[in-house]
Amino acid sequence: MSLLTDQLAVELRTIEVMMQIYCRAHHQGQNGLCQACAELLAYAETRLDRCPYGQLKPACRHCPIHCYKAEPKAQVQAIMRYSGPRMLLRHPILALRHLCKERQPFPEKPPANMANRYLRQQQNNSK
Repeated sequence: MSLLTDQLAVELRTIEVMMQIYCRAHHQGQNGLCQACAELLAYAETRLDRCPYGQLKPACRHCPIHCYKAEPKAQVQAIMRYSGPRMLLRHPILALRHLCKERQPFPEKPPANMANRYLRQQQNNSK
């Protein structure tokens, strides 16, 4: 079960599909992801959950806040570079959503307390 909802869940689904395309071609992963790609996907989910922009999250490429460490960032960039063009044929709606999101402007500074993790903790504390 994912911790993410709404737009963040769509972002995670997009990354997951891109990783499946990449893993199938580079790691011979037939059914799902190899161990390394599964770990990277879990890392991406954690980063999305803790993104200070929350549901207003911009495309990571243009974001002024760098959430990813250098190595996972390079891995995700390689995955997106390979999978991006192939997404148009295999998952056109996700690909077009991703392209549109990259062109949207975003605020310089994220609004206070908008991270998905923070909001979820507030909900749990109020119960």
